[in-house]
Amino acid sequence: MAPPIFGITGWKNSGKTTLVTRLVSEFSERGLVVSTIKHAHHAFDIDQPGTDSFRHREAGAREVLLVSGHRWALMHELGDEAEPSVEEMVSRLSPCDLILIEGYKKAPHPKLEVRRRDGRPGQALSDSDPSILAVAADYPVRNVELPVFHLDDVAKIADFIAGQLSLDAAK
Repeated sequence: MAPPIFGITGWKNSGKTTLVTRLVSEFSERGLVVSTIKHAHHAFDIDQPGTDSFRHREAGAREVLLVSGHRWALMHELGDEAEPSVEEMVSRLSPCDLILIEGYKKAPHPKLEVRRRDGRPGQALSDSDPSILAVAADYPVRNVELPVFHLDDVAKIADFIAGQLSLDAAK
């Protein structure tokens, strides 16, 4: 059985990564094992030109598994394959208590929308996405039927997520 998942979504530069890292710390301090999935909209690379693993991929290796005594990383070249779904990526993770997903605006898993006063202006995502269950912002949000949290109130946001997923992670 897959662990519960909860998403953190919002427009670019809204503070998603900062909130995700703070939530990972909060839930970890509460004794949960947390994994994350980060969606990128560009051709990212975690490997650097000149490294052995980069040279393996450059030579045409479909997958490169890099292993040390401290961590391992699997790089998979998609080539002509479609981008994998959230569900497929979740299935690749090791067992954990909670998966926090950053991005994936259009995926149907439960999400919290992050808004920043100085972030990208645009329509609120929660206006058209019923899977957004709450909003966190660094300014007062009005005209929203959802629970609203201050972006820095990480403990309350974690309590909300834990309650939504019936996790035993309340402080």
